[in-house]
Amino acid sequence: VAYTAELLGLLTNPYVFSAWAMVDVNMEDRVDVSLKGQAEISCIYTLMEPANMIVWFTKSPGRDQSRRRIYYYDNQSEIIDEGSEYAGRINFTHSHEPQNARGSALLIIDNVQLSDQKEYICTVHDVSTDSGEGHTRLQIFNSPSLPVIEGIHMGISVTAEEPSKVAHCKVDDGYPRPNITWYKDRFPLQQSDDEVKISESETTKANSLFTVESDLYIKAQRTDKDALFYCEVKYFVPGGVRMTESKEINIIVHYPTTEVTVYVNPPDRLIKEGDTVEIRCEGNGNPQPVLTFTHKGEELSADNEMLLLENVKRSDSGTFVCQSNDFDAGIDTEDSVNITVHYLDQIVVTPEETVLNQGEDLTLTCNALSSLPTLTAWYKDGTQLVERHVLELHNASYDTAGLYKCEVTVPSLPELQQQKSVQISVRGKPKIIEEITVGPVNKADRSVNLTCNAEGYPFPTITWTLSDQRTGQPVPVPEAENQKTDTGILSMISVRAMSELTAKCSAANELGTEDVSRKIEAFARVTTTTTQATSTKGGSGVVIAVIIICLLLIAILGSVLYFLYKKGKLPCGRSGKQDFTKEKASKDDIVMEMKSGKSEEAVLLQGVNGDKKSPTE
Repeated sequence: VAYTAELLGLLTNPYVFSAWAMVDVNMEDRVDVSLKGQAEISCIYTLMEPANMIVWFTKSPGRDQSRRRIYYYDNQSEIIDEGSEYAGRINFTHSHEPQNARGSALLIIDNVQLSDQKEYICTVHDVSTDSGEGHTRLQIFNSPSLPVIEGIHMGISVTAEEPSKVAHCKVDDGYPRPNITWYKDRFPLQQSDDEVKISESETTKANSLFTVESDLYIKAQRTDKDALFYCEVKYFVPGGVRMTESKEINIIVHYPTTEVTVYVNPPDRLIKEGDTVEIRCEGNGNPQPVLTFTHKGEELSADNEMLLLENVKRSDSGTFVCQSNDFDAGIDTEDSVNITVHYLDQIVVTPEETVLNQGEDLTLTCNALSSLPTLTAWYKDGTQLVERHVLELHNASYDTAGLYKCEVTVPSLPELQQQKSVQISVRGKPKIIEEITVGPVNKADRSVNLTCNAEGYPFPTITWTLSDQRTGQPVPVPEAENQKTDTGILSMISVRAMSELTAKCSAANELGTEDVSRKIEAFARVTTTTTQATSTKGGSGVVIAVIIICLLLIAILGSVLYFLYKKGKLPCGRSGKQDFTKEKASKDDIVMEMKSGKSEEAVLLQGVNGDKKSPTE
C-alpha cells in the first residue's frame, strides 16, 4: 500500500522518479537551453546523512545505449571525466541539508554545443548498499535566420493545366528543424493536388543546423494578380514556439483579354479643327494584346495602345474602332468611340465695301457656318452696336461712314472665333471736320505741325497754301503727309513761321470743295549769352571804364534821335509807332546790346518806319 501511494504521488510530481530504491532521486524530465548558452542540470535526493557516493553518466540517443561516466565523487576522492568534448566546459557542485534530510547535486555545462544534446543520469549511494538514480534529457535550440522569399519573375498563366511555381522560401541555421507555412492574403495555403502544391526540402549542415526550403505551386486565377504571398517560419525556443514572416510579394499573372475599352484622353473636352486628339485602347488581359485601330474601314498607324491624331479636320469625325487579337487564347474583341471635330467657317458679310448716298438705308448680314450654336455681334470703333447677325443702318450720313466689324463666337468652345470687317462709305462733297490745328513748337528747328482733317467720299484731295500776312506774298509749302481715315483724309505739314503767316487748307472731290484758313503768328527768337565774370586786381577799373563808355553811347544815341525829331523825320503819332517787342530774324534788324558783369542780351529791333537800313546804319 505504501509503495502504491508513493508511486501515485510521483505521477503528479513535476520531477520524474527514475528508479525506486531506498534513496529517492528527482530530476527534471527535460532541460531546454539555447546553443552557446549555459545548461544547469540539478539532481535532488532524500537522505538523512550526506551521500556516500555521487556518479554522473551520459547516454547518447540511438542504438548505443551504453553509459559514459563524466563525474565521480565519494568521501575520499572526486574525479571529473571531461574527455575531449567537455574539456573546460563542465562543473559539478553538491550540498546536503540535514534538517530537511535532503541533498542536491548540480551539473553546469558552459558554451553548450549540439553534441551536448543527450540524456544525463545522476546516481546517488548512501552509506549502505542502497542507491537511487534520476534521468534528464538536455534539449538544444537555435533560432534560424529570417526567411528569404523570391518570386517567379516570368509570370504564370491562368491557362496552365497544372499548378505553376509561384515563389521559393528559404530559412537557414535552425534547430530543431523549423517549419514553413505559405500564406496568400493572410490566409494559410494547404496542400491540394488540383490547386496548391508545396514542395519542401531540408539540409543538415556540418554543424548539425537545419536549412529548410519550400516551393509554392498554384493554379493561378485572374484575381491572383492583386494577391500578396509570403511564407511564415515557426521555430522552437526554450520554453515555447516563435514565428517570423518573410516580406510580401506580388506575382505576375498572365490571362487573356476578354474585353477592350477605347476612350478619348481627356474624355470630356470638345474637339475643334487643328487640335491634337489622343485615343487610347486598353484590354483587360495581361499582357496587353495586339491592338489595331480603324476609321471608316481604314486601318490607322498607332502605338499599339494609343492613336495620336494631329491637326484634326472635320472629316476626321466619326467612329474609331479598336480591336484586340489574342493569338494565344484565340479571342478577338473590339470596342469603339465616336468623336466630333467642331468647326467655325469664315464669315460671309453681305454686301461688302458698300458706298451709300446721304439719306439712304442699308442692311448688313453676317453669317458663318458652324457645328455648334454661335453668337454674332456687330462693332464700330470698339463699341458693340447689336448682338445679332443683321445690322440695319438708316438715313446715312458722314457719321454712318466707317469700318464695321462682325464677330462670331461659339460660347461652348471659346477658341472658335471669327471676325470680318466691312468698309461703309457715304458719298458727299468734302467737309472739314474742324479748323486747322497747330501743334507744339519743336525746340530743335522752331517748327510746328499744322493738321487738317476732311471727310467725304470719294476721298477728297487736300491742298495747302501759305502766305505772308504783311506782304501777302505766297510762302513755299513743305510736302504734306496724308493719311486715310475711315471717313476721309488727315493731312499734316511742318512749318517754320519766321513771320506772321496765313495757312489755308482746301479739300476737294468730284462733288465739291471746302476750305478753311488760320493765321499763324511768328515765333520770337531770343538769344541769351552768358559771360564768365573775372576777378583781377584791375577789375574795378575796367568796370568803371565800361560804364562810362556805355553812358557816352546812350548820350550820342539820344542826341541823334532828338535831331531827327526836330527835322520832322521821326513822327511821334500813333500811326508812326513801332512795336519794339516783336523780333524779326532778318538782315535789316538793329541790334542793341546791354552788357553786365555776368550776362548780355541781344534784342532785335525793327527799322524805323519799316525802312531798310544798311549794315553801317
